[in-house]
Amino acid sequence: MPSPAKKRKLNNSGTKPTAPNSRGLEYFFSKQRQNGSENSSRAGTTPAGAAAEMTDEELARKLQAEWDQEEREAAQSKSQTSPTEPEETEPTKTEKSLGKFEQNHTLVLPSSLAKPSPTKDRSKATLGLQSAGMSEDTTSTSIPLDESPLTFQPSQYLSQLQEHWTSEGGDASYALLTRCFVLVSGTTSRIKIVDTLVNCLRILIEGDPSSGSAISKALRNVCGLDNRSLKAIYDKHGDAGDVAFEAKKKQSFTLRKPKPLTIKGVYQSLVKIANSQGQGSGEAKQRLVDRLLQDARGGEESRFVVRTLCQHLRIGAVKTTMLIALSRAFLLSRPPGTNFPLRSASELSKLKKEERAETWARGEEIVKSCFAKRPNYSDLVPVLLEIGISEELLIRCGIAVHVPLRPMLGSITRDLSEMLTKLQGRDFACEYKYDGQRAQIHCDERGKVSIFSRHLELMTDKYPDLVELILKIRGEGVESFIMEGEVVAVDPATGELKNFQTLTNRARKDVDIGSITISVCLFSFDLMYLNGQPLLDRSFRERRELLRSLFTEIPNHFSWVKSLDATSGDSEAVLEFFKSATESKCEGLMVKILDNLPTLPLIGDAGEETPEDKEKIILPKSKTKGKGKAKSAADEDGKAKSRRKPLLATYEPDKRLDSWLKVKKDYNSSFDTLDLIPVAAWHGSGRKAKWWSPILLAVRNEETGSLEAVCKCISGFTDTFYKANKEFYDDGKETGEPKNTRAQKPSFVEYSGPRPDVWFEPQEVWEMAFADITLSPTYTAAIGLLSNERGLSLRFPRFMKKREDKGIDEASTNDFLASLWRKQDAVAVKTQEHGEAGDQDVEDEE
Repeated sequence: MPSPAKKRKLNNSGTKPTAPNSRGLEYFFSKQRQNGSENSSRAGTTPAGAAAEMTDEELARKLQAEWDQEEREAAQSKSQTSPTEPEETEPTKTEKSLGKFEQNHTLVLPSSLAKPSPTKDRSKATLGLQSAGMSEDTTSTSIPLDESPLTFQPSQYLSQLQEHWTSEGGDASYALLTRCFVLVSGTTSRIKIVDTLVNCLRILIEGDPSSGSAISKALRNVCGLDNRSLKAIYDKHGDAGDVAFEAKKKQSFTLRKPKPLTIKGVYQSLVKIANSQGQGSGEAKQRLVDRLLQDARGGEESRFVVRTLCQHLRIGAVKTTMLIALSRAFLLSRPPGTNFPLRSASELSKLKKEERAETWARGEEIVKSCFAKRPNYSDLVPVLLEIGISEELLIRCGIAVHVPLRPMLGSITRDLSEMLTKLQGRDFACEYKYDGQRAQIHCDERGKVSIFSRHLELMTDKYPDLVELILKIRGEGVESFIMEGEVVAVDPATGELKNFQTLTNRARKDVDIGSITISVCLFSFDLMYLNGQPLLDRSFRERRELLRSLFTEIPNHFSWVKSLDATSGDSEAVLEFFKSATESKCEGLMVKILDNLPTLPLIGDAGEETPEDKEKIILPKSKTKGKGKAKSAADEDGKAKSRRKPLLATYEPDKRLDSWLKVKKDYNSSFDTLDLIPVAAWHGSGRKAKWWSPILLAVRNEETGSLEAVCKCISGFTDTFYKANKEFYDDGKETGEPKNTRAQKPSFVEYSGPRPDVWFEPQEVWEMAFADITLSPTYTAAIGLLSNERGLSLRFPRFMKKREDKGIDEASTNDFLASLWRKQDAVAVKTQEHGEAGDQDVEDEE
């Protein structure tokens, strides 16, 4: 809406208006019902001259006031006389003046003014235009995007789509993307979700490649958008997108025909919103958001525009799903004018399921690897449009300064003995695991420094003291680099380590270096890039040597993590080093393979690899109670398959490997814990009837992005927790204001048991202890990894604490759960064998 200071003048020259010929408001008011002739002659209507001096907003507010007055007078008239069917009358003076105003203006009323009254009579007494914004794009909605990509032919629809796009500006319409979102959010099938995304991408690749480059960017959450004020209003209604959908359906009228949204246009608006800063940026953002919602056609476009602004699409297509869809789309389609090789859909359809999966897998691995090293769609998609899926993509989209790569992650071990068993015959480094914040430091040739968190959030402004420090630690010949380390709060005089809570007390934005009261030290532990050359394929020993020889230590401000090189035979030295780490207020140890060596045999571990079966792993027989024996992939295919990950000394972005192991002081070998995601709940009984109990929890499937239900929990919760949890996950039945809940099961949650009373919006991670792991016909966690019929569940799960430091993308995976089950079964086998041997000894003695 224009600023009130910018007033539009009516054309009073006496000439014929030059506005386009369209139906005036008199046409739409021909059937408007009135309650008496006195309303049509009521004083207070707006003369043309007055309207000429009024802004859009002033006129809108005046009209609204007049309609409210009409409604009040009509209600009074009804209460005094018996209700009769009112006759159709001529438009009032107000309606006529508004019709005349429409010929010279393009007015859009704010939704707050256009919102209809919930009373029944309101609809009869107010303006009743059919909203132009509710017209659907039938061309896009008729395309069967959820068809199999092996039978879907984009060429069948491109001519019709391009003709439609040309009539509305030339670019691919946002309605196509909305159609994709609707289909994806409406299915629980992972295959259908991927197929729909693949087909949508193929249409854009072949029909509008420039929008194809923008689609992946639009799918990402908008970075830097301060939406707290707007979101607070929507929270009381539940999902912000659902609110926008309902508001669009109830929108009474618009006097300006909406300009159809395009994928490019929406993305460009999002970029402007994200980049808007300084004085007046709030108003500028609001105008951009208003225009997006005004131009959205239909409730669904409004729904997904708002969900994008709120940074949560809620369609179940996560990062992994999107990368899989991108890789498959570019194996089947290419833009006009390019000639990179494709795979024939007809040939692929003739392959066996396993062979086709292998074909898809190679392309998926290339795209995932590129995104892990350079998680920026702006870099990835344009190169895909140029060269498709090939080894060259790994070079063109490799690691780059100021683009954070996804960090390598360590596997959890329960104790030192397990760690030493895993690393038999290997040289490894034990490092202090500091209680701080993991940081990725980027520095280019010009001395520009960027600092990223483990979640890839830019936090350069939080650490101006580190930025100043980085320029001082570069040794001779060092120009550009990417290093990784732990930022720890310290005493600047003594170097004494402080806990993470102290670090959190630092300001997070626009920190002035002169006002810093909490000093930090950067303990570096890896170097991934040096003078334009990536070091990811170098061994950890080589990377560490470069780090320590090319950078300058500054006591209590910059140093290297304290470390000890050892082998599995140095158990006493490792134990002493572990004790020193915990005594120094560290969390424990990180243990890392130093060199790339072939897989070595493991001694005395029933469930682990040997040289003869390094490509396979035989699962021990299950000793858990249940119907029948667990069927593994090995049982069904006649071959045993390995899921064990190799021990590499290279840096593997976005992977959790046994090459890095975590041994923390709070791990206890007497019980296991998992980091699970609460996804649903039931009403409790008795005293707990007003709270959520039990609560359904899930693990994360890293391959599909889905959440797989693993157990219900009723143990470990306090009354204080129950109360806070009910307020956080509120279904709205008592308060009328639902929060963080949804009525239907999310498509990305996999669960086939009894229906919960409420579904949670997955967003938290809870640490859960348990007695042991069992096979289950109800829960879907790790299904297919051990058995095609049954998943895994937890016996006697108990809530320990919320993991405030973890997002749901860091929750425990189905792979990790399966590995714990294998270890549990291996221990059971050993115990049984030991017991049988003991029985035999007794018999021999007798």
